[in-house]
Amino acid sequence: MQFDGNILVVDDEPHMRSMVGAILHYSNYKVCLAAGAQEAVELINKEHFDVILCDLVVRDGSGVELLDRIRSKQPHTPLVIVTAIQDVGVIVNSMRRGATDYLIKPFEREQLLDTVKRAIGRRDAIRDTRLYRKNLEEMVAARTRQLQSAVTDIERSYDITLEALGDALDLKDSETEGHSRRVTAYTIVLARAMNLDAEEIKTIARGAFLHDIGKIAIPDAILRKPGKLTPEEQIIMREHCARGFRILEKIPYLSKVAEIVHSHQEHYDGSGYPRGLMGNQIPIGARIFAIADTLDAITSDRPYRKANTFDTARLEILRCAGSQFDPAVVEAFVKIPTDLWADLRDEMEAHEYSISTIQNEVERHVLNQHEK
Repeated sequence: MQFDGNILVVDDEPHMRSMVGAILHYSNYKVCLAAGAQEAVELINKEHFDVILCDLVVRDGSGVELLDRIRSKQPHTPLVIVTAIQDVGVIVNSMRRGATDYLIKPFEREQLLDTVKRAIGRRDAIRDTRLYRKNLEEMVAARTRQLQSAVTDIERSYDITLEALGDALDLKDSETEGHSRRVTAYTIVLARAMNLDAEEIKTIARGAFLHDIGKIAIPDAILRKPGKLTPEEQIIMREHCARGFRILEKIPYLSKVAEIVHSHQEHYDGSGYPRGLMGNQIPIGARIFAIADTLDAITSDRPYRKANTFDTARLEILRCAGSQFDPAVVEAFVKIPTDLWADLRDEMEAHEYSISTIQNEVERHVLNQHEK
């Protein structure tokens, strides 16, 4: 049999309890009867009720105390206070403690049924609200996951685009092959050491990876010249910073990256190029990259010399603190163990990592270093 609701009636008067139970039963409600607080609590522990009718005066306790216990067990169940006490203060107190309605004894059959119907309506409203909230939370969670996935896909598309630009440069200038990935890894390590946030590190990593992109616009005769450049050729070569900036500045998500590319040859004391920026005028990403770039230049083979050690590079970078390099970044650099740089160089030379994978590899190497 399908009932319209499951109702608990708590009343210590047998006649009243039986009468209320009979009225509700013949009105198609499932009814449970309790004579006192303990019996009511036992029933509440066993099953869920749609409405509870509770007398304010019950055996083995007060109805107000029972009301508190009911609220702790079934907080969303509509609770109707039944009382012969015609005291507004008592009723108001009961409502403050969680009662949703009241009946004054003696009451008519229709009054009882109307009150129960209101309570059932309230139960349905509460249930619908909770269901709506649950569905809304699930929908928000699902949409959030979709958005996160979309953002991840977009970021991956960005990095694929950057890698395509890097590959184009590698085809034009064989000296850059591997260099971009190494300096990207070194730059990420330094940015982490400077306690920059994750999003800023991503931007700086992209700037490091694309720092020489402006060389695409430099004539091959100058770019691939094996010997020393003439003063005129040096002027043209130095244009790669501004050219790289102009290539990237038109792409909205690369605007901050473009600033790093534009400034990566600036010196802390203002002696760099192309704009002669000094100190904090130089973006922090470019100040960090400058050390990573010098580290890789000193420790890599060149046509005119063999690679030097990381210890040699460390001494040179220390010597140039305050002139070529930001002293704060140098301070962070010297705290990093030399063998971490060597491990990263070997890892970058062994694999053609994507930008995001480079970041993951840096995380792994830094973690391994901390565990040593």
